[in-house]
Amino acid sequence: MTVNSQGDALARAVAERLHAKEGTSKAWDVRLDGAGAGWARCSMRLREDMLNGHGTAHGGLIFALADTAFAWACNSRNVTTFAQHASISFLSPGELGETLTAEAREDAMQGRTGIYTVKVTGEDGRDIAIFQGLSRATGGPVINEENEA
Repeated sequence: MTVNSQGDALARAVAERLHAKEGTSKAWDVRLDGAGAGWARCSMRLREDMLNGHGTAHGGLIFALADTAFAWACNSRNVTTFAQHASISFLSPGELGETLTAEAREDAMQGRTGIYTVKVTGEDGRDIAIFQGLSRATGGPVINEENEA
């Protein structure tokens, strides 16, 4: 993956734009921790209302955190892109009060299709889940001069 400061600055701006417009990020206090061309990282602290009946992190919220990092990574080149397919494997439970971090990385890009892996980790570095996503670019910018005015 080629990294350059201009591409990373644009990727960060795209992630900031998406973060600001997402109701889920606000509802779950998802933080944007970093973004660059082909990657993004976010985190959230597990609250009581995010737990399942067993008292551990609800799988849907872990998926949502991973999906958020995936979205920011696959839109990082300022081309509107959506998930076409995603799957997740849960490896370890998240606990009340713990901060989970999701880091998405682009594995491959061909035409309008991208493949990404998102690793969700706990505060102690253990793997919570591995998410794999397939993206499809539909075109048009996420940020353009008209919507920045």
